[in-house]
Amino acid sequence: MKDNDYKPPATGALSCQGLSVGYKGATILSGLDMDFQPARFISLLGPNGAGKTTLLRTLSRHLQPLSGSIRLGQRPLASFRQGELAKLMAVVLTDKVTPPLFSAFQFVALGRYPHTDFLGRLTKNDEEVVTRALAAVHAEQLAQREFTSLSDGERQKILVARALAQEPRILLLDEPTSHLDLKHRIEVMAILRNLCSSRNITVIASLHDVDIAAKVSDRVALLKDGSLIGWGAPEDVLGGREVAHLYDFDSASFDSRLGSIELRGRGDRGRVFVVGGMASGATIFRLLAKSGYRISTGVLFENDLDCYVAKSLGACCTSQKPADIINKTSLTEAKIELQHCSWVVDAGFDSSGVYHNNLELLQEAQCRNKPIFSLRRRTIQQPYDAEKQEVIVLDRASDLPIAMEKNQ
Repeated sequence: MKDNDYKPPATGALSCQGLSVGYKGATILSGLDMDFQPARFISLLGPNGAGKTTLLRTLSRHLQPLSGSIRLGQRPLASFRQGELAKLMAVVLTDKVTPPLFSAFQFVALGRYPHTDFLGRLTKNDEEVVTRALAAVHAEQLAQREFTSLSDGERQKILVARALAQEPRILLLDEPTSHLDLKHRIEVMAILRNLCSSRNITVIASLHDVDIAAKVSDRVALLKDGSLIGWGAPEDVLGGREVAHLYDFDSASFDSRLGSIELRGRGDRGRVFVVGGMASGATIFRLLAKSGYRISTGVLFENDLDCYVAKSLGACCTSQKPADIINKTSLTEAKIELQHCSWVVDAGFDSSGVYHNNLELLQEAQCRNKPIFSLRRRTIQQPYDAEKQEVIVLDRASDLPIAMEKNQ
């Protein structure tokens, strides 16, 4: 049977009402009301110890709920026999698995146990399902390899394949990208995301990477201080303030429009004014922040990537609503801020369009004898007297910190 011929089982949702979870009577999370819709990717987010793993173990029936209810479709989860539940739900936890003398194919075949006879014999159909499960995680070439010889990334793919061999409606995973390198992290997340649409599987995973969760999730659950503090689409729930509160950030920020976390610098090496626009300044902002400089910038339109990055890094940003030109009021505000900066950086922005008036900021800097570090290409006509000693033309942004140190 080809993968394209796969017909998913009837869909069903997992839900919980008034659920409290924990160990030995000690409550870790309480009052949980969530409905996990079919064929959706749901991420559980929160700091270490927030209860993500405990919740997954309770949803998978490894732990008993302290109170409340869990339903799979129209039935209470507790009413399912173990073999019956195994046909509907598969689990990939963080427990270390090292089966001796098993090939990857044999290990994935263990996922067929809910469907085989008492002796665990595989039929031709079972073997086809195992083959398709390996193909679904792009691991066909690993089939005959010994499981213990596989890398961490390869093992994780095989663990997911074993879960798929159960042909579940719901797949629960605890930190599926933990300890993986970047290549395998991205590959595993892409595989899991694809399972929702290609096989109608509901994926519920605990994750640490907020930026990845924002990109792959249909719903996110924010868990902290014993409760569910946020639940919904990541576009609605993962705002900068919400993520900062969730993880108690004090030196970083998350911007849903950027889809990434920005690390703020110390800001103790002096103040730099960057004249950018149209994404010309984003890389420079990050470079200066990690080098310890305090950043000022402007004038930027509020919908410019540079504006989002600058504000995420805590820069003093003079901005205005999008328009045909930078207005005089914004320019005056930026010029006042520029006066308090020790250095000025020309990010090489396009000066022929809407940011043309920002050239006045570079002229202001030269009039005040501020050192100007220019990343504008040498072949382009410079908007200032490049022969002056205060203008230092650089070929690469990475040269900027060294050049600024020499100009202390």
